[in-house]
Amino acid sequence: MKKLAIFDLDNTLLNGDSDVAWGEYLIELGIWDSQLYRQTNLKFYQDYLNGCLDIRAFQRFQLQVLTKHSLETVLQWRQGFMDEIITPMILPKAQALIEEHRQEGAHLLIITSTNRFITQPIAEKLGISDLIATEPEIKEGRYTGEIIDEPSYAEGKIIRLEKWLKERNWVFENIETWFYSDSRSDLPLLKKVKHPIAVDADATLRAEAERQNWSIISLR
Repeated sequence: MKKLAIFDLDNTLLNGDSDVAWGEYLIELGIWDSQLYRQTNLKFYQDYLNGCLDIRAFQRFQLQVLTKHSLETVLQWRQGFMDEIITPMILPKAQALIEEHRQEGAHLLIITSTNRFITQPIAEKLGISDLIATEPEIKEGRYTGEIIDEPSYAEGKIIRLEKWLKERNWVFENIETWFYSDSRSDLPLLKKVKHPIAVDADATLRAEAERQNWSIISLR
């Protein structure tokens, strides 16, 4: 039987949220207005806690800064972000967990609602070649601020995963699956896999994991 180990990224493999960290990094560079960013981000976070987050609106907010600069410029910012911010956020226990699944012959996949611009180099640094992320649109060498395809958030993670499996002619029911996540928004996919694992979980996910007798671990 094929084995598939699926990992959420933010606050699961990383000690923090790469979306938030990216915004804060741009504030430090003087590119983003701190008050505007933090107020807007807080509103989206409250919507997330209340279960009413408009993921498309949130992604447009996150991507808008990319539309105002050349691809070369934003890629330079991203490299600095990776070196200064993301590398220290990678959890050693997360790296060990990834390697454990690799040694057991599992296929490795990161699935995250954070956009690919931010997450592609993080997945590469973690040694995971397969990534399902929210896909920002690029036209004529520039980001448009829009997204394409289904956002990989909440039930959208199942939609994107099923598409990914279909492209490989894999049948979900015939695969031994693990999914590691910290977030209540990932409950739909956690309920679908054979081995759901709550990682440094938020209160809602921890309560559900305890009710369902799922594994609860910490990588911190």
